[in-house]
Amino acid sequence: MIPWLGPEPVFPPVSQALAEPDGLLAAGGDLSPVRLLTGYSQGIFPWFAEGEPILWWSPSHRMVLFPEELKLSRSLSKTLRNHPYSVTVDAAFPAVIEACAAPRPYADGTWITQAMIDAYCRLHELGHAHSFEVWMDGELAGGLYGVSLGRMFYGESMFSRRTDASKIAFAHMARHLGEQGVAMIDCQMHTPHLARLGARMIPRGDFLANLKHACRQAPLDTFWTYRYSHESS
Repeated sequence: MIPWLGPEPVFPPVSQALAEPDGLLAAGGDLSPVRLLTGYSQGIFPWFAEGEPILWWSPSHRMVLFPEELKLSRSLSKTLRNHPYSVTVDAAFPAVIEACAAPRPYADGTWITQAMIDAYCRLHELGHAHSFEVWMDGELAGGLYGVSLGRMFYGESMFSRRTDASKIAFAHMARHLGEQGVAMIDCQMHTPHLARLGARMIPRGDFLANLKHACRQAPLDTFWTYRYSHESS
């Protein structure tokens, strides 16, 4: 059994998370900004399907990217060098999260419900959620969004409408945040796609130790002022 959350933004200790399913900690509550930010500050995130109660998770191991460990394949490096594109930050947050929520041919559904979209757009309005956008031929080709606390970034989801567009967003995100003093980027769950980009699994204890340090640091003034344009060579 897991606890059902009350009206106050209080979570049980993450040590109480279930082993199976791995990391399930609590259910219920709401997606208010204060509850979401409280959860993220403790290494807890919401993940649930349409029609389910809100479920809160803190897995025993966490997929993270240390920016200095970013790996770029030969083909992606070539695309970054030669393909015309531009990258912006926070230029189209609602469009990015809507695209991330759109149906995908390899998935039966989406965990980004309308309630999640509304909640994270509210976090964006408050300055806590941010997006990286990739533009090609004047159109939104790919991107990602996530939540920022101190010098910690929690990647939530990414999408691509053109080949490698989400990877371009990820590469620029990792490089820029690394330059801003972000030592660890949360990717939540293991996927082969993220592993190929250099992300790896670490134990919950290590994740929480890094998280505590990062959340205490103030972000730099240049944190969310990124813009990049690359013309074909």
